[in-house]
Amino acid sequence: MTGTVGADEAVRRRYDVVVVGGGWAGSLLAKDLGERGWQVLVLEAGNGGTETWPGYLDSLATFYSAVAKVPNSGYRRSVAAPFPDVLDLAPVRDPQPGEREYTANGYFVQNGRLPYGTDYLRELGGAAMHWLGAVPRMHPEDFATNERFGYGRDWPITAADLQPWYARAEFEIGVAGDAQGQRELGVVTDPDYVFPMHRIPASWIDRYCTGLDGTPILDEVADEQYPLKVHSLPQARNSTPNPDYRPGPYRPSSAVGLPNYGERCVGNASCVPICPVQAKSHPLRQQARFPRTVTTATRCVATRVRLAGPTMGGRVSGVEFRTYTDPASPVGRSYVVEAGVVVLAAHAIENARLLLFSGLANGSDQVGRNLMDHPTVLNWALADERRGPVGPFRGPGHTSGWEVFRFGEGRRRRAPFRIEIGNWGWGWATGAPMSNVATALGVGGDRQGEIRPDGVFGPELRRLLGSTIGRQLQLQIAVEQSANPGNRVTLDRRHRDATGSLRPVLTYDLDPHTRSGVYAARLVAARIFQQLDATDWTNHAPRDGVPPLGHFTHTVDGTTLDLAYSGAGHGAGTHVMGSSPRDSVVDAFQRTWEHPNLYAVGCGSMPSIGTSNPTLTMLALALRSAEQIHQDLVLDRRPADVRPADEAEVPA
Repeated sequence: MTGTVGADEAVRRRYDVVVVGGGWAGSLLAKDLGERGWQVLVLEAGNGGTETWPGYLDSLATFYSAVAKVPNSGYRRSVAAPFPDVLDLAPVRDPQPGEREYTANGYFVQNGRLPYGTDYLRELGGAAMHWLGAVPRMHPEDFATNERFGYGRDWPITAADLQPWYARAEFEIGVAGDAQGQRELGVVTDPDYVFPMHRIPASWIDRYCTGLDGTPILDEVADEQYPLKVHSLPQARNSTPNPDYRPGPYRPSSAVGLPNYGERCVGNASCVPICPVQAKSHPLRQQARFPRTVTTATRCVATRVRLAGPTMGGRVSGVEFRTYTDPASPVGRSYVVEAGVVVLAAHAIENARLLLFSGLANGSDQVGRNLMDHPTVLNWALADERRGPVGPFRGPGHTSGWEVFRFGEGRRRRAPFRIEIGNWGWGWATGAPMSNVATALGVGGDRQGEIRPDGVFGPELRRLLGSTIGRQLQLQIAVEQSANPGNRVTLDRRHRDATGSLRPVLTYDLDPHTRSGVYAARLVAARIFQQLDATDWTNHAPRDGVPPLGHFTHTVDGTTLDLAYSGAGHGAGTHVMGSSPRDSVVDAFQRTWEHPNLYAVGCGSMPSIGTSNPTLTMLALALRSAEQIHQDLVLDRRPADVRPADEAEVPA
C-alpha cells in the first residue's frame, strides 16, 4: 500500500481532497482522483494491518475463536472507534402489548418500534471486509417509484445515466456475471457488453431449483401470477476471465489489459467475513494500487467538518479528527487537516452523524432521515428425502435467484422483493449445521422427522445428520424499503461512546407498503416450497414467549401472519440526493447543496434502493462524483483573468 502515514505526518500539509472513510466508496474515489494527479488524504477510523499477511492471519484467528460466526467476528472490537454488531440486539421475553420486543445494547441507541438489524465495520476497507460480494445493478423502475407506482422518492438521475459508471465500477472491482441474463432483466442495456469474468458456476441447489423454470407462482398480495426462472447473480469474486471482455474508455491510460484480479473462487462455503482463498474483491486491492499522490492515515476518527469563514460562501475548510494508539483505550489526540474538497465516505449512518454534529448541510431538515435497509425474510424447508440431497454448504452464500418479483405493477400493492436461493442450508435461519447437532441430541431446536425427545446417538445420529443437513433449503428474500423521513438518525448529548463522541440514535420501523412486501414474500416462498415437494419449517411466531428479532404481525385481506425480518447490511438514505435543496441534502453529483466543496458519497445518497444489493450503485455514484470533483478542482485552480472587463475576450 502506498503512502500509509501517522496523524502527525498527515497534517503537515494541505491536501486537494480529504476523504473520510477507507471503504469501497472512499477507496475507489481516492484512487481515481489520485491517478489524475490530485493530492488526496484518506482518513480511516479503524485499524490498518489487515492488508499484511500477519494482519490477515490475526483476522483468521479472531474469526476461529469467536463463538458466534457473525459478519464482524473476524475483527477485534474497538473502544476508540466503536461500531455496531448484530449481536447487540436481543429479544424480550413475554413483551407486554405495545412494548418493544427487543433490546439494543451496543454502539447504536435504538428507540424505534422495530430494530434496525444492520451492522457495519470500522476497519481499513470498511464493511466490505465482511460483505458477501453480490453486485447486481438496479432496475430502471427503481429510479422512479413515485412517478410510476406512487410511493417512495424519485432520483434526479436515471438508470441510463449510470450505465457507463456501472460498467466502469465492474471493471475496477472485477465482476463475474452473465450479461445476457442481466439484459433479459433489463438492468444491462448495452447489447454487446460482457462482464470481465464469466459467471460463478451454478450451485447444486441452483440446478435443483431450475426444475421450476416456467412454473407460475401466485403472489396473493399483488394478485398476479409470476413465471419462475432462475437467474445467476453478478458477483465481485473471481471466476474465469472472459476473453470477450473489452474495457471501455474508462480504463486508465496506464492500464495494460485486465487487472490481475487474483485467485479464483473454489466454492468454499465461508465467504463471510473472510474468503479462504481471497477470491472475493475488497477495497484493499484498490488501496494496493493507490498512486503516490494518495496518503492513507488509519486510527483517525473524524469528529467534525470545519466551516470556512463567513465570507467563503458556505465552503468548508477541512476536518477535525482524533487519533488513538490502542483500540482498547479511548485516549487520543486531536488534529485538524485542511483541504480544498472534503468528501464524507464513512457510511450512511456515520456520514449523517458527522453532518449533524458539524451542523452542516441540513437546511432541508433531511440529514439523518430516510434511513433504509433491505428487510430480509428467511424461509427454510427440507427437501423430499426421496429426491436425495440437494447439496447445501457448497459455493458462495448464493449464486442465483428468482428476480421476477422485483418489477411490474405488483409494486403498487406491495414492496418488490428479490428471492435469493441460499447455498448455506439453514445457516442464517437456525445456525445450521451446528444447531442440527444440538437438535439431534435433544438439547434444543425443532424436532424434525425421526428425532426422539431424548435425542439420538451413535450410528443413528450420523445417519440422521447426513440425511437432514443434505436436504436443507433456504430462501432469503430481500424486500425493498422505501425512503421514510420518520426512519432516521439523530444525536442526543446524553448518549456518548467511551471517547466522548455522540452515538447514533436510531428510530426505525417498516411502513405498511414494506410490510405487505414482507407478507407477500413469505407466502410466495411457501408456494415455491410446495412446488419443490419440500416440507416448510419456517416459523416466525414467538416461541415459549420469545419473539424472533424483527417480529411483527401484518394483516392482508383479513388474514394475519406472524412475520420476522433480519437486517441485510445495506444501510442507505440519511443524506438523500434530489433536484432541489428544499427536500434533499446532496445534488445529483452527491455535492451538498449548501457547501460547494463538501461531498457526502455512498449509499446514504440513494433516494431508493430497489431490491439490489446497493454496493455497485454506490461505486458507480462514487466514480461519477470523482469526475465532478476533478472538474471542481480544475476550475478552482484555473488562473484568474485580471484584465479589465472591456479587454477580456467574450467566450464563444
